[in-house]
Amino acid sequence: MPMREECKQYESRSYANGETVRKCNLDLAPEAPWRCPENCSKFELRLVDVDWSHGSLIAPPVPPEPEGEAIAEVLDEAEDIVNAVGPQILAELEAEQKKANSRMGRLKRKFRRS
Repeated sequence: MPMREECKQYESRSYANGETVRKCNLDLAPEAPWRCPENCSKFELRLVDVDWSHGSLIAPPVPPEPEGEAIAEVLDEAEDIVNAVGPQILAELEAEQKKANSRMGRLKRKFRRS
């Protein structure tokens, strides 16, 4: 079963570089963006846009699905890449926060009330 775009939990987002992310907000579609699980227990029909007419902002077609067992391998490789850079990104964010907090501390000391 392909991704069920009419599900309340489905989300699609396109970026300026042309990439489009298709996902389940509950992370219940391990083979996203290609397919949802059969008979998903959390499927809910999206009611907000039932009668809407969609224009040209509809997401581009889903990329071709890898053959055979390759889906899991592709997704595992992508997860490994994200997990590999995660600690570096967190360290950079913490360094930025420390730097910002340091500046605020100096400003507070400089302008504190006597």
